[in-house]
Amino acid sequence: MKKQIMTAFAALLMLPATAQEWKPLFNGKSLSGWTQKNGKAQYKVEDGAIVGYTKMNTPNSFLCTKKQYGDFILEFQFRITDGLNSGVQLRSESVKSYKDGRVHGYQFEIDPSQRAWTGGIYDEARRGWLYPLTKNPKARKAFKNGQWNKARIEAYGNSIRTWVNDIPCANLWDDKTLSGIIALQVHAIDNKADEGKTVAWRDIRICTEDVEKYLTPEDRTPQANCIDNTLSPQEEKAGWKLLWDGKTTNGWRGAKLDAFPDKGWKIEDGVLKVLAADGGESSNGGDIVTTDTYDSFILTVDFKITEGANSGIKYFVDPEANKGEGSAIGCEFQILDDLRHPDAKLGVKGNRKLGSLYDLIPAPEKKPFDINSFNTAMVIVRGKHVEHWLNGVKLLEYERDNQMWNALVAYSKYKNWKNFGNHKRGNILLQDHGNEVWFKNVKIKPLKMKRIDRRPRR
Repeated sequence: MKKQIMTAFAALLMLPATAQEWKPLFNGKSLSGWTQKNGKAQYKVEDGAIVGYTKMNTPNSFLCTKKQYGDFILEFQFRITDGLNSGVQLRSESVKSYKDGRVHGYQFEIDPSQRAWTGGIYDEARRGWLYPLTKNPKARKAFKNGQWNKARIEAYGNSIRTWVNDIPCANLWDDKTLSGIIALQVHAIDNKADEGKTVAWRDIRICTEDVEKYLTPEDRTPQANCIDNTLSPQEEKAGWKLLWDGKTTNGWRGAKLDAFPDKGWKIEDGVLKVLAADGGESSNGGDIVTTDTYDSFILTVDFKITEGANSGIKYFVDPEANKGEGSAIGCEFQILDDLRHPDAKLGVKGNRKLGSLYDLIPAPEKKPFDINSFNTAMVIVRGKHVEHWLNGVKLLEYERDNQMWNALVAYSKYKNWKNFGNHKRGNILLQDHGNEVWFKNVKIKPLKMKRIDRRPRR
């Protein structure tokens, strides 16, 4: 009897593992299980594919699943006529209480333009771009124009990841909507010549069972964390730290104070606001600095400015350098409304405009920026090498603590500050310049620099 049991157990071990269970969302013959919302573009079934036809004088159209889906793996093939724009909605909603039933939510972007953001994630009719492919430029080559392309979307918990033709594209961490409909978009058009052009989808299938078991292992695709003032598991693993927790003043103090300022700053709904005053430099609550100092790091700060505002993010700050009037001294990522603030016309060759190393190195005139939204400033410091980035685009880079740097400083407003910009460590600063500016998602990743052995070899 024991031998029979062992034989049966061995036979069970030899059985193949349960295969991934896929369910078709489209039967290849009809639009059964789908319903159209919002616009009046036409959807047809042709040669085993759903084909959407553009139409003038109608808003974005959506062919929506009747069912809702939470955690899933979705795969499909798609093809689009050049010159159009489209997408596939996921975890999306259409409710009467929101813009009279407007379909809104996460969208897998289909973009055959030169921008080439296919596979990025757009928040349709809600927050806008969450994961443009400026965050992952290598993925811009994944889409093949004029051909059938393969898409894969993995939505599990707060994670949404995308692939195009097996190339990783987007990696999003967000908790805005954890379940909803899937929908195929035919975008509105403005040009009569674009009427009747097509976007098509086929082989649409979904896995909703044992999703975690079939998720793709983590790779090096950069992640966008859209949950304010938090660290995702991937960020924590990579060594990121929150510089501001979104709720308290912990870790910060006034640049010229032992404590946080008792006026001029306000914490509201997860946003740290410097309040409007007289437009003077550090004349209200004053600048605030981190209680810790840093040497090599990656710093990211989301900021939003009001019209005509001036502020800045400083690094390698020495709070002891200036105890008098004005701001604390340090290298500055300039925050400015270039169109309305007079400082934009001062300095040399625009070196006081948004994104510039203030009064030293100008940022390009053309840069990605939206005054009506939060924008992301990033400063990367690797020893003596420094970079300024804005919304995923590098604006400038420079080397400090050398002859050329010292000469540059000598012709700036910092010429009288000894050893300016050459400190090995310093505080991080958010500036009070008397205008209302908002900050959130203040994060830092300390970097470990490799030591170079300069001893002569024998």
